[in-house]
Amino acid sequence: MRPLTTLTGRGVPLARSDVDTDQIIPAAWLKKTSRTGYGEGLFSQWRKDPSFITNRPERQGATILVAGPNFGCGSSREHAAWALRDFGFTAVVAPGFGDIFRNNLPNAGLVPVQVTTTVADSLLEAITEDAYAEITVNVVDRTVDCAAAGVSGVPFPLDGSAHHRLVNGLDLLDLTLRLDSRITAYERERAPWLPTGRAG
Repeated sequence: MRPLTTLTGRGVPLARSDVDTDQIIPAAWLKKTSRTGYGEGLFSQWRKDPSFITNRPERQGATILVAGPNFGCGSSREHAAWALRDFGFTAVVAPGFGDIFRNNLPNAGLVPVQVTTTVADSLLEAITEDAYAEITVNVVDRTVDCAAAGVSGVPFPLDGSAHHRLVNGLDLLDLTLRLDSRITAYERERAPWLPTGRAG
């Protein structure tokens, strides 16, 4: 993953509450074994409507999704985060997230920006009125700004592990591989009768 330190991009308003992971990426799309290729399935049921927000020409290339409360609730479908990332989003701003979904976002290289309902409403109003209004997410400082919404330096929570991984461009596998020498040393010293984990 690439390091995420400061993200500036146009916002996409999705003023809907309790959007679950099946609405984000319907089950019919869960046939791949890789993390790529899910962008086409993002909100695919809703995108059948030509007027749906992500179908509109002025929203093309926008990278920050602003949603309603409890975004990403429902199942633990990790594909939902993959679909958002594959579509081109780098951050999701909402007053609240489904717990598992919130944890899946950094694993997919997306920043979960949880703000108050008041701040979210201000952002939604601003980017609805002006499709070219920009939002800046400072991942290092854990703050969000949007001049059009009158939002400046608003803090958002991001746990230390997720913050470290996002800022340094690391996924969970990268963290494990950083311990490769220690793992190799442990395997060399362990009792020979213990399983090795190797097939065959």
